[in-house]
Amino acid sequence: MATHLLTGASSGIGAALAHALHDRGDALVLLARHADRAAELTAAFPGATTLVGDLERPETLEASIGGSLPERLDSVLHVAGVVDLGPVADLRPDAWHRALTVNLAAPAELTRLALPALRSAGGRVVFVNSGAGLAASADWSAYAASKFGLRALADALRSEERSAGVRVTTVYPGRTATPMQKRVHEQEGAEYDEDAWIRPESVVTAVLTALDLPRDADLTDLRVRPGL
Repeated sequence: MATHLLTGASSGIGAALAHALHDRGDALVLLARHADRAAELTAAFPGATTLVGDLERPETLEASIGGSLPERLDSVLHVAGVVDLGPVADLRPDAWHRALTVNLAAPAELTRLALPALRSAGGRVVFVNSGAGLAASADWSAYAASKFGLRALADALRSEERSAGVRVTTVYPGRTATPMQKRVHEQEGAEYDEDAWIRPESVVTAVLTALDLPRDADLTDLRVRPGL
């Protein structure tokens, strides 16, 4: 039975991915920001292990969860993220700090803590990035910068850990029908129609393909775009 450490399981792509893995009988280790959220995840995913750690304070993760990670991990799945839109002329340092901390520094620290377990299992790290990690548009500077950085993290990690048997995949979804996407539309002042965008389950299919790929091949980068 495979064991996966997952962030972002409360909603959107992360919730869809957690349900898919749980339904097929895999073991889940789910990261929650606070105890109440951990209790909700425990109820939603019976048998899962929940850990409490704050991605907005990655410097605390080693103390909060470092001693609770399994000895073997088949994957670490980075799905959690935040987005604050606005022109460079208006974005304040707190918006930049939040985006770079949650979307980049926290995945780097969580990966560092999980690497011994990943090496033991010959596991895979999956970064759910964004189309904004490939091209930046107006008003997306902070979010895109964090996602460009996440791509660099993945590329460097892949080179560093190849000899240890750790695989690294980045998935770049286009706009996906999630609560985050609804918030993006609110910030853009646009009407939100979830039927116009990728279903979270479609992104999950791409992630599962990477996880289940035989070891004679590898998937390093996957782009998922709306089909309509």
